[in-house]
Order: sequence, then structure tokens, then C-alpha cells
Amino acid sequence: MTGPSSRLPAAARAIVDGDRRALARTITAVENGDPSVDRVVRSLYRRSGRAPVVGLTGPLGVGKSSLVNALVGRLRSLGQSVGVIGVDPSSPFTGGSVLGDRIRLERRADDTGVFFRSMASRGAAGGVAAATREVSRLLDAAGFDVILVETVGSGQVDVAIRDIASTSIVVVVPHLGDEVQTLKAGLFEIADIFCVNKVDLPGAELAKRDLAELVTLGGRPSGWAPPIVGTSTVEPTGIDELWNDVVAHEKFLDSSGERTRGERKRLSTEIVGLARDHVGRELTRRLERDPSLRRLLDKVVARQIDPRTAADRLVRGRRRGR
Repeated sequence: MTGPSSRLPAAARAIVDGDRRALARTITAVENGDPSVDRVVRSLYRRSGRAPVVGLTGPLGVGKSSLVNALVGRLRSLGQSVGVIGVDPSSPFTGGSVLGDRIRLERRADDTGVFFRSMASRGAAGGVAAATREVSRLLDAAGFDVILVETVGSGQVDVAIRDIASTSIVVVVPHLGDEVQTLKAGLFEIADIFCVNKVDLPGAELAKRDLAELVTLGGRPSGWAPPIVGTSTVEPTGIDELWNDVVAHEKFLDSSGERTRGERKRLSTEIVGLARDHVGRELTRRLERDPSLRRLLDKVVARQIDPRTAADRLVRGRRRGR
């Protein structure tokens, strides 16, 4: 084999060539922080940035998983392949995904056009693990046309989906006050599309009207006004409209220049986060092994100096290459 793909590491070349087992193994290594996968991840970065990343977030019980399943069905009917990341709560003991063993998608076992991976949030703010960004790029490099990311929705503010998704869908349901809580929780600011799911329940039209009023009051600097879509996975209804709004938003990103601005912001956040993690691990190792730094820690424990002063000394020492 010749050409650019032949210069890739073996695992990366296998992913590009459609080897789903190689993809799954690499994702596991990324999730576990295995340094042996660094070269694979780095080599595939240039092959990413093509597929739209669509995030779905919202409180528990709004039917996000069923909605993802319906969207997958719609996309497959359009002939598009789909990579799905389900970010689940983490076990406080193992760090593993609490809900990772459940069957989240109804699909044929032989449908290679769909790849689903359940990942643990590992306590990351907003339910989006740092590894989720890299996994979405692996799916992109593997050739999937669309990537869907469903976040935890376990009560915390899932605004971190903005750091990975090009289009963010905030899902609410009637009669839970979500249309008001959305604004309070900060989800209003990150929503590119509002989805009122379970519109077969009473109060759906009222929820849509309340959200429409909030959208009118809260102008966006980008000029994009989030549409409000009613869906039901029981009937089903609204799935086509929801996906059409995603396509419209993706086109808006390209025509307005917002895609580049958003990507710069997301990558800036990622780079700073990776650097913070790297420096944090390094300093933690030094505190454990360097006698002079252990003495610094002893002083804090003895209340001779405070943690901020110790941190300042630690940073200054690192700058001097100590």
C-alpha cells in the first residue's frame, strides 16, 4: 500500500480502513488514558473535522436515548453512517460507566453503518469527559458521516456539550417546568435547537410557546434563533423536522463564519485542559517523589504556610526547571 494512509500507524490505518474492532480497542485505550495510543490519536487528527457532531442534552427522563435511536433510524434511511457516543454517569468506585451495559439502540447487529459506544463521564463537568472529544474525532476519521453525542443529563448543568458539538440540541418535556429551568441552568445559552419531546403528552404546545418567548427575549450575537421542534418517538413525529433543523444550523455555521469561530473556541478550551492535566500530573508526581517538595507539603500540613503560597512556590520552581 502506498500513499498517506500507508504512513499511518497500523492501528490508525486499520481504523481508516473500516476495522471496527481496531476502532473499539483504540477508544478503550483513549478512555483509559493509555499513553500507547497517543501516536494513533495524533496521526488521525488531520483526518477529522469533516463530520458534524450533534449533541443532545437535557434532564433525566426526557427521552434522549429514544430520540437518538429515532435519529439514527432517520439517518440510516438517508444512507448516512452514524457514530454514537453515550456519555453515562461514572461509578464512584471504578470510574466505569454505570449504564454502559444497557441496550441503548435498536439496530440490526449486522449494520456496520452504526457504531455505538457508551463512555463514562468520569466526573467531568457537564457530563462530557475530555476523552469524548478525542473519541468523536476517531469516529470522524473512521469515516462516519454524522456523530451523535448524548450526555448524562443527571441533574448537573450539561453545558459542556458546547465544547464538543457543532450543533447542540436541548431536550425538554411538557409539565416538568423545563422550559423555565432551561434558562436558569444555563442550557438556554448553549441550545442551537430546542426539542420538546413527548409531544403526545398534554402541555406540549404550552411548553413550545414558553420556549418561543424565551428565544425572542434572548437574542444571539451570531444571529441564529434556535428553532423549537416538537417530537415523539412513540408515534413517531417530528424526527424529520428535527434533523432538517440540524442541517439548517450546520449550513448557517458555514455561511456565517461561526463554524471557524466555534472551532477555535472549542480547541482553545481543549488545549488548555490538556495542558492543565499534563502539568497537574507532573506536579503530583513531583510532590510524591521530590524531597524538597515533600517538605513544602509538610509545611502546609503543619499550617506554617497556606496552600496558595505553596502553589505559587511550586509553579515558580517549575518555571526555573527545578
